[in-house]
Amino acid sequence: MKDKRCPYCLSTKVVRKGWNKKHTKRRYKCKTCLKRYVEDGKDYFIDQEKINLINRLLLERLSLRGISRATPVSLCWLMSYIKKLYSNVSDDLHFKAIMKTRREQGKYYIRLIKSELDEMWSFVGKRENKRWIWIAQCRETRQIIAFHIGSRGREAARELWKKIPKSLKKYGLFYTDDWDAYQQVLPEERHIISDYKKDTNHVERFNNTLRQRASRLVRKALSFSKSEENHYGAIKYFIAQYNLSLQSKGTTL
Repeated sequence: MKDKRCPYCLSTKVVRKGWNKKHTKRRYKCKTCLKRYVEDGKDYFIDQEKINLINRLLLERLSLRGISRATPVSLCWLMSYIKKLYSNVSDDLHFKAIMKTRREQGKYYIRLIKSELDEMWSFVGKRENKRWIWIAQCRETRQIIAFHIGSRGREAARELWKKIPKSLKKYGLFYTDDWDAYQQVLPEERHIISDYKKDTNHVERFNNTLRQRASRLVRKALSFSKSEENHYGAIKYFIAQYNLSLQSKGTTL
């Protein structure tokens, strides 16, 4: 039933299952989680309008408890909802790029796509449990190409490189600072190491945006990630929505 939604798992695969004892309210069964419930009313169900509001608030520097108070929904339901929301985010982060070519004297030339790479500090559970967020950003469109969360060493840099699309690996120009891990992973002929902030200022500006918009990344705040899964999911969700917002403004290559 498309107009009915299970309050436990949010599935729309629900069927009628008789009435309550007083025969005043419909009973339903969810075919996804197999739970039964009585059609209650305003307080029990969370409509699509409120879900859309929650989706927007998750991008606006509010803690989960803050969203729970503002909407209002139970924190237990919200935790369950974000796990499902984060798991459905596309792995490609909705990144889009079109390779530009030109023809001269019978030969085709492909323009290299300039990308900036950087890493930012974060933690899960306690400050000693550091998690570095590695980010690759397209300089022209400002879209985020890929990201990885891990240590600050060569293995983490290699994981970020694996997530970059093959076309960019072949036709990309990569700007980084002089952090040693990049030099051991990126192709030397297309890797530009810069001592000047101007060559990585766009990705560093995005790092600032991410830290200001994601409450779990704000410095000296009570909001922080308690689990690796939610830490990764929240950042992935923000980046995917960030890319979509840029595309709506027409900023693909």
